[in-house]
Amino acid sequence: MEASEQQFAQLVREQKATIYTVCYMFSKDNDEVADLFQEILVNLWKGFKSFEGRSDIKTWVYRVSLNTCITIDRKKKRRSKADKLTMDINLYEDNDADTRQVKMLYERINKLGVFDRAIILLWLEGIPYDEIGEIVGISTKNVSVKLVRIREELKKMK
Repeated sequence: MEASEQQFAQLVREQKATIYTVCYMFSKDNDEVADLFQEILVNLWKGFKSFEGRSDIKTWVYRVSLNTCITIDRKKKRRSKADKLTMDINLYEDNDADTRQVKMLYERINKLGVFDRAIILLWLEGIPYDEIGEIVGISTKNVSVKLVRIREELKKMK
């Protein structure tokens, strides 16, 4: 295995949780999450040799992951929606109060636009405002303003 392949494999091991976090923000379907993950890996590999280290590697991974998921989400919305086969049983259902609150929050977040969803995802991950701005391509002040508006929008949702 070449050195660059080994470095890429190490990057994937270290950033796997970050990539999956973004994937699960855009889909709850395990097959679709796996497809998103694979597509992100392809895009990371394509850009790996040109990564110059001007930003933190985690910031770069977030940016590639979000851009990939946003692009796929837009393409998916353009296509006609086919009926999916569903199971009448949810193996992961948990009915305690905390789980219901988290579920409600994520349902509301999923109603947001993709850009706002990306910003709130990064904020929930504890990423600093300046890094969020760098990832999504806006100023730190704009991140702050957007988060206030997003939180207000989430409070108003029913």
